[in-house]
Amino acid sequence: MTEPLPAPVADQPVALVDLLDRVLAGGVVVTGEITLSIADVDLVHISLRTLLSSVSALQPADD
Repeated sequence: MTEPLPAPVADQPVALVDLLDRVLAGGVVVTGEITLSIADVDLVHISLRTLLSSVSALQPADD
């Protein structure tokens, strides 16, 4: 008899604190673009790029 397969990662509940810990340990880059236009004329284009990480993840390791 075969054993049931474990649930995929997406189906397993993850606490918000665990998710935040994973993100800050490795870092994540969030990007986005906003364009304001009137009558199909682009007036303002904003490009956003943000790095979220913990300070300890960005510091070089001491040898």
